[in-house]
Amino acid sequence: MKMNSGRSSRKMWEKVGVNKNLVENSLSLAKRDLKTAKNVFEDKDYDWCLSIAYNAMLQAGRALMFSKGYRPKGKYKHVAVVEFVKSKFGREFADQMLFIFNKTRKKRHIAVYEQVEIVSEDEAKNIISWATQFVKRVEELLKNNDSYEK
Repeated sequence: MKMNSGRSSRKMWEKVGVNKNLVENSLSLAKRDLKTAKNVFEDKDYDWCLSIAYNAMLQAGRALMFSKGYRPKGKYKHVAVVEFVKSKFGREFADQMLFIFNKTRKKRHIAVYEQVEIVSEDEAKNIISWATQFVKRVEELLKNNDSYEK
């Protein structure tokens, strides 16, 4: 799965040192966004549900970046997070989960910037499930992360 379309991953993130507050804040944002995505799903706004559930995954991915002392840089920050998680934590996630993270990133872009009502109820329900699994997996990794201590 090629996600960066030729962009060098080394130019997509930079070393900044571990910042525990950024890790904790990003994880809190991920949990908040999961809750909000579920509420928006109940309102039957499936496009926004997908967008918010994706943001939960994005924030969880950022927490992983911050836990290793990196942050995204450049024009493609969302892609940078997906690429970082894939390159540094790929063995910790199922390939399918990383595929869905990236696929949802692309669909979210369309739903936010190009079209309306492109997400079905089933698709929204599935992405909430995937985002929940993703955030839980990130929490587990952070608890076991040697370079990050709560």
